[in-house]
Amino acid sequence: MSLQPQTIADVQDIVRAGGHLLPRGGGSKPGLSTPTRGTTSIELRNLAGILEYEPGEYTFTAYAGTPVAEVATELARNGQYMPFDPLLAGHGATLGGTVAANTAGSGRYRYGGVRDFILGVRFVDGQGQLVRSGGKVVKNAAGFDLSKFMVGSLGRYGIMVEMSFKVFPRPAVYHTLMLRYGSLADALQATFRLSAAPFEPDAVDLEPQPDKSCQFLLRVGGLESTLPDRIDRLRTFFNDQSAAIDQAHILKGDEETALWIGINEFEWTPSQTDAVVKVPLSPRQVVDLDRAVPDSIRRYTCAGHVAWLAVSKVELLADTLTRLNLTGLRLTGEPGDVILGSRLGLSMAQRVKQALDPAAVFGEA
Repeated sequence: MSLQPQTIADVQDIVRAGGHLLPRGGGSKPGLSTPTRGTTSIELRNLAGILEYEPGEYTFTAYAGTPVAEVATELARNGQYMPFDPLLAGHGATLGGTVAANTAGSGRYRYGGVRDFILGVRFVDGQGQLVRSGGKVVKNAAGFDLSKFMVGSLGRYGIMVEMSFKVFPRPAVYHTLMLRYGSLADALQATFRLSAAPFEPDAVDLEPQPDKSCQFLLRVGGLESTLPDRIDRLRTFFNDQSAAIDQAHILKGDEETALWIGINEFEWTPSQTDAVVKVPLSPRQVVDLDRAVPDSIRRYTCAGHVAWLAVSKVELLADTLTRLNLTGLRLTGEPGDVILGSRLGLSMAQRVKQALDPAAVFGEA
């Protein structure tokens, strides 16, 4: 069963009527947004649209059901963008779903993720009350910031209906430097050396290959007049400091843009994939995880701080993550457990859940 509220007041009425509810945006992450038996889906597609946009202030406010692609188009008209690089825009991802699932892309490497750019949120709690946290402008504030706590909340604390973000000027041009290493471990060593060097890449991704080698992708954005020199310095750095087995290759223009769009739209995952799972981790844990999932298609973004696994057997992955003391979030696949492996920070989540949704209208913490 699904309901389609037209206004925020409608959302409040639905919550007050009781039952078990699951908010849903564009459906781009079916592993999170498909209701189980006995749960009513609250479709937020009608609560969409940009409410306020101040290009000079680099902020905007929009309804939670607003498609990410719509926001990106409007920002681009003013040479601005969302640096946390929201995923699955081409699949209909919404702002609310992006915040709830904390799905930032490879481009978050330089400036940070969703939590670093959200300014405020309005949401309906488990008792039907409209709650505001944060604001619409960039400022320092004291106290517990619920807007940041809602990032990655999976809709468990309330139904987000409106949110505000800060944005940045968009780089005029991007180039991507591609290298190949003999192993994932060698590629990781390159990221460690890179982190101590005076470069400012926008994205650093690692792609393990079937032959055990590893593709290394480094994206740089900026002015067209300055990028060639920056790329030359990076090329020299990697030639001198790393054990790449191929010469650096540079991607530009439409080919470069298409590469990163494909990564963000999960085009790298096989059609027979059971689920795509996000696993936050330390770069020091990457090799152990990679050894434990040799049959999966995987990539490591943010220089190894986030693993993305396309797996055929979710149950086996859950056991593996538990053994490695890691936590995974299942974004695609059939309804089931969305949190796999270790459940860190559960006591804190339960306390917030008790305050905002004591009747567990939105499921367990």
